[in-house]
Amino acid sequence: MADSENESIESASSEISREFRTLIDSQDLDSIKQSQNLILGRLQDSNAVLSHFNEYSENCFTEVHADFVKNTRLLRSMKSDLDYVFQKLRSLKNKIAASYPDAFPDNSAIEALDQRPDLELPRDS
Repeated sequence: MADSENESIESASSEISREFRTLIDSQDLDSIKQSQNLILGRLQDSNAVLSHFNEYSENCFTEVHADFVKNTRLLRSMKSDLDYVFQKLRSLKNKIAASYPDAFPDNSAIEALDQRPDLELPRDS
């Protein structure tokens, strides 16, 4: 009984296999495989180009980073120096205005002399 059951299962499986083979065209499968291989090649090429670009960008960044940090430090130092100079100028203007009231016509003139923009505040665009 087990032998006849195994034979019937085997014949049913081979029949189903034949039916599946008739549903699928081998040329279509070959075409799909060829397309997949072409896409795989293009993706590998794209991956290689992106990897090369990332390495190049990293090298450029390491070259420029030190200069950027140095220049940023220099700009901050210059800003600090300019703030100190303008503070001293304001102090001198106030002393001159206190000693010589006629040196500046009125307070609006003093405000007009110190019209430098505040770089810490964002500009209205």
